[in-house]
Amino acid sequence: MTSALDGIRVVDFSKFLPGPYCTWILADLGADVIRIEHPRELAKQAQVFGWDRLTDAERARIRAGDIFARGKRSLLLDPGAEESRAIIEALIRAADVLVEDYRPGVMDKMGWGYERAAAINPRLVYCSVTLCGQTGPYRDKPGHDPIALAISGAGSRIGEDPARPGSAGVPVADLLTGSNAVIGILAALQARTRTAAGQQVDIAMSDSAMTLIAPVVSRNPDLSKAPPRGRQRVDCGIYETADGRFLSVTDMEPRYWRAFCAAMGFPDFADHQNDASRRDAMLAAIAAKVRSEPLDHWLDLLGRAGTQFAAINSVAEALDDPHNRARGMAVDVPVDGGSVRHIGSPIHLSATPPVPPRPARIAGSDNDNILKELGF
Repeated sequence: MTSALDGIRVVDFSKFLPGPYCTWILADLGADVIRIEHPRELAKQAQVFGWDRLTDAERARIRAGDIFARGKRSLLLDPGAEESRAIIEALIRAADVLVEDYRPGVMDKMGWGYERAAAINPRLVYCSVTLCGQTGPYRDKPGHDPIALAISGAGSRIGEDPARPGSAGVPVADLLTGSNAVIGILAALQARTRTAAGQQVDIAMSDSAMTLIAPVVSRNPDLSKAPPRGRQRVDCGIYETADGRFLSVTDMEPRYWRAFCAAMGFPDFADHQNDASRRDAMLAAIAAKVRSEPLDHWLDLLGRAGTQFAAINSVAEALDDPHNRARGMAVDVPVDGGSVRHIGSPIHLSATPPVPPRPARIAGSDNDNILKELGF
């Protein structure tokens, strides 16, 4: 069966999380992604994560489990070296999409900026993923996910402590940026069907993170009156159970709230859902009740009541969760000597489904085949 992006070739210069997530999704959707792997960047990554102290076999297994490298072909070369110029020019000429995540100006210095690439291939969709974009006062600012959250204002809303912001704990801005890069690329490819011309796609992590504050902006015309950071509602939150597990509930809709109150034995709470004066007392009562029984008790009780709830899975539990397995979101990918755990594609298409996960091989494994295809 033909995949949605079958026939689309992507040259991937990206190194950090947003860019590789973007090209992971494109590869899952069937694009031929050729990943340019810089020896210096690989050595730096190995040093950061301690992989330089591992055996070749251990590094190969870690590579096979690298979800962000899967489904891509690897071309190991230095993109700034003179010896690489003819190869990269041939790649750009044959590509539909180029993805890069260097700071603005770096690709220009290497000779592969947008203007140069567009001159080689006018149909090329050139996606640049950076912290703060190609324009603006922060254009040249370095940084990763927490910096984007800080600039966007989203960082000010993270955490339960009203006295100080917290850490998101997961790379929210990184993955949201990678998703926006996919959207931008697909939109530019669609536009190309009408214009026959490519264009530059400018995706900034700070821009992407700003969409996270849209609910606050939309619901509070006077931002000085916006509710402070932290838990503001009694009808949703996280509670600890008797066996040290955690239960998440989101019964904000009135009918679910009433069902929750009845199931929990607090029917008198139902009419005080938005009563701020009683919130702390209700929260304390619910927390004490939840702490009196183990998680399984509450999963059974709330399941029969039909409320909105879930146990908070650990990463290992999420990979074993029967729903995630049934949806193909937690999969075992065969490799030599066993298998590795992978996350499935979050995009499900009925007629052109994503390709099955292919584990990444050691960097440079595809050099010979790619160079032969290009005529070298």
